[in-house]
Amino acid sequence: MRKKSTVSPYQTIWRWHFYAGLIFAPFLLILAVTGSIYLFAPQIEQQLYTKYYEVEAQGEKIPASEQISEVKRLHPDAVITKFTPGDSPERSSEIGISTNAGTSSVFIDPYTGKSLGELNSEDRIMDKVEEFHGELMAGTVGDRIVELAASWAVVLIVTGLFLWFPRKKDKLSGVLFPRFGKGKNTLRRDLHAVPAFWITAGMLFLVMTGLPWSGLWGTNFQNIFTNSRAGYPPSIWTGEAPQSVLKTKEIAEVPWAAENLVVPESALEGYTPVSINDVVNIAEREGIDPGYTVYIPQDKQGVYTLSAFPAKAQDEVTMHLDQYSGAVLADYRFDNYGPVGKMVALGITLHTGTQFGLINQLVCLFICLGIILVVMSGFYLWLKRKPKKEMGAPKAPSILKMKFFLLLMIALGILFPLVGLSLIVVGLLDLLVIKRIPSAKKFLSAE
Repeated sequence: MRKKSTVSPYQTIWRWHFYAGLIFAPFLLILAVTGSIYLFAPQIEQQLYTKYYEVEAQGEKIPASEQISEVKRLHPDAVITKFTPGDSPERSSEIGISTNAGTSSVFIDPYTGKSLGELNSEDRIMDKVEEFHGELMAGTVGDRIVELAASWAVVLIVTGLFLWFPRKKDKLSGVLFPRFGKGKNTLRRDLHAVPAFWITAGMLFLVMTGLPWSGLWGTNFQNIFTNSRAGYPPSIWTGEAPQSVLKTKEIAEVPWAAENLVVPESALEGYTPVSINDVVNIAEREGIDPGYTVYIPQDKQGVYTLSAFPAKAQDEVTMHLDQYSGAVLADYRFDNYGPVGKMVALGITLHTGTQFGLINQLVCLFICLGIILVVMSGFYLWLKRKPKKEMGAPKAPSILKMKFFLLLMIALGILFPLVGLSLIVVGLLDLLVIKRIPSAKKFLSAE
């Protein structure tokens, strides 16, 4: 008769939680720190760029065309790419330009037409924070690392909840609040497990609302969302929807749900484009949220694209205008989104802390600070428990002996492709390398 393993399934899950935390917790720490900073981007940028942003309201604003003319005078060789009117009477207009030196924004006082200065796109501090948060400032490779860490965070949450789940139902200490009178070892464990429980829902929410921006998971999810709806609702088009391969995200920064919206072409009527003043008037007529951006067409077939990406998801607008007639070719708003589009749009504004203003920011900050506490306490707990010359991983039987947990990991590997790929890599590494090197096997394994 085969002897039953004396090691419980609890230890197997603990072992997976341990290694996942050891590898990916540093990246979660980076995401939490940069996310905490970026939550307050509006307030930070307002302080950093006051001299560019703030103007004194004094009567009527001059036409947008005159503001752009001033930019052309200052930068005769630049290409005007976009125009953003201020979202309040005290806010400057922002005009995007492209030159051989790169892209930048010129800020114009809409009452006097004078330049307040310019900012190079590479010099915006919060853009750097956002880039570090989304891709570790390492391009595609960094994006995949962030996505991998975020996906494995789900594994950490699932395994962590199993480890936290109370075995003694009459005991709340160590479950809902730390035990301060049970010794240092118990307190260290509780300062990791208890805060982790309280932020579990928030952490899972931030992970799942952040993944739609990721390069692999997010792109596939977005494509499935678009294709499953057989394109976009006919009601957003004037006439038949265009047969096009150019997507709106390739010409403008627009809300997530509109990124795959195909771009129509302008009908060549007289070859005289409408003025930017007319476009601004159309935006006001159509009730687009202040602070929208007009992306200016760069060729004869191009369209004016108006993108409103405001604080509240319900105010999002993506609109394409014929550059010659000014006709509205597509008008895509929150009400046009399907259930998934609305869910993602709300998730994004909640994730960035804009949907409900300061309260939203503070709640997300609380979650981020909780993640920092959990990561640091987990690392400290490991250092205090770790035996010399060993990793300190708990002893555990093979995952193959735990069918439910194995199926769960397979399901997570399918749901998050990078998790599945990493599991395959780890399995091959264990089979082909670790088990063939006695010292490595002794250091990493506790069989």
